[in-house]
Amino acid sequence: MQLILASRSPRRSALLKAAGISFEVLAADIDETPHANEAPAKYVERLAIEKARAVFALRPDARVLGADTTVTIDGEILGKPVDEADALRMLRLLNGRPHEVHTGVALVSAAGARSAVDTTRVWFAAMTDEDISWYVATGEPVDRAGAYAIQGFASRFIPRIEGSYSNVVGLPVALVSSILSEG
Repeated sequence: MQLILASRSPRRSALLKAAGISFEVLAADIDETPHANEAPAKYVERLAIEKARAVFALRPDARVLGADTTVTIDGEILGKPVDEADALRMLRLLNGRPHEVHTGVALVSAAGARSAVDTTRVWFAAMTDEDISWYVATGEPVDRAGAYAIQGFASRFIPRIEGSYSNVVGLPVALVSSILSEG
């Protein structure tokens, strides 16, 4: 049965390809607004399920993988920055501190739905205002939860993580592999 990735993320596609998982892409278009008082882990799991279900409604003959990633610090969900000023704000919040990256994954098929969340703790080194401005000017923070890409230029500012590296990139591959083998 064909696997469909319900995401436009080139990072998620690259991670699945690197793991040798065959799939096609059919992105879901859903409202990603957090609900009032929604916990970050519940938020990403809900979005992953909604993305997978939206695509499954179009392709009920397939297994559909949905995913969503967010960064949190001090209880605040940091999605994708809306502009450079927002990216600067987010990076200043993360500067010199640990935070969490949560990714919800969901597999929906005719057999039912399975979902889970992976959380990784990430530490940012202390950055100067010049470091932060330089990084934002690279353009890399655009379209990235928390305004950074661990696999890119931001790697120079991240001395430590606890958990799945691929989760921080956008898809916890070991968790996905486990869910795919179960359902």
